[in-house]
Amino acid sequence: MADFYHVCFAVPDIERAMGELTAATGAAWGAPRTEAMGDWEFRIVFSRGEAPFIELIEGPPGSPWDCGGRARFDHLGYWAADLGRESGRLEAAGAPLDFSGCPYGRPFAYHRLESVGARVEVVDAARRPAFASSWGLDCGGTTVLGG
Repeated sequence: MADFYHVCFAVPDIERAMGELTAATGAAWGAPRTEAMGDWEFRIVFSRGEAPFIELIEGPPGSPWDCGGRARFDHLGYWAADLGRESGRLEAAGAPLDFSGCPYGRPFAYHRLESVGARVEVVDAARRPAFASSWGLDCGGTTVLGG
């Protein structure tokens, strides 16, 4: 997996997590956003600067980002040139599909890595320019996973 671009933490309080990470690491942040996917409304934010980014997600109970009131490391994010092919490769490598955003019109998939207690997210690289523009980020280069 050559095109790593973020780490994600599922958190119960996004502002608190932003504050602690800023104090500890100097991280700068965009403004948190409220988004919806299916029946879930969640809050999301990305650190500023260059990749790799830090993503924080505050998700409701039952959502893919439900942290049960305790912050946790959630996933590593990678761009994928062919989401379906990369998702299949991960399954074949022993990382079962944990959740797909595709049925919700979101081109990403989470695969569970039991040995580390977290997930790998693969995101359709066609979303890269819109992602960078939307968050005002520098995603650098054009190399994408599987490309």
